Amino acid sequence: MSLEQRALRDCLGQFASGVTVVTTGDGTAVHGVTVSSFTSVSLAPPLVLVSLDRRSRSCDRLRECSAFGINVLAADQRDLALLFAGRADVPASGVRWEGDPSAARLAGAVAHFTCVPWAAYDGGDHVLYVGEVVRFEAPGGEPLLFCSGALGEFRRPSDGAAWTGSLDGPAHGWAADFSALAATGRHV
Repeated sequence: MSLEQRALRDCLGQFASGVTVVTTGDGTAVHGVTVSSFTSVSLAPPLVLVSLDRRSRSCDRLRECSAFGINVLAADQRDLALLFAGRADVPASGVRWEGDPSAARLAGAVAHFTCVPWAAYDGGDHVLYVGEVVRFEAPGGEPLLFCSGALGEFRRPSDGAAWTGSLDGPAHGWAADFSALAATGRHV
């Protein structure tokens, strides 16, 4: 990796993201890989995207699968993130699975999406896989985050103070009435 690529990677690492484990099954075993590049694409149809290094075995598995799962890890699932990233000596026998083996769900995940392949796109040294969400659930909990090469936690303010004065907060939603603001002469 060149110095310029490393600098770009470090700069991109300033963007905090959630941590997922993307799972596939081949009829005999469940396979998973830790992925932080996950995003929603569309609500109608329901589409999500994951980005996988094209040199990885998981990239080939996703190309050939009939379904895959995306598990959004909980803050207390750091060991699983490391295990599926190939950076931990946690015995795989200790992993608790639930649901359909072709899109296996990790017990304790804060959210899970079962997807069928929709499209795959060239993304340079990665392949961008878009999946159509056919099932989802969100038991909830605090998510695990990845930022600047480290895993950490997100803590929600207990009093909602983070939204004080925000027109995008839960009390106002995205469709705030901006005409009322214009009438007062205030600027957003």
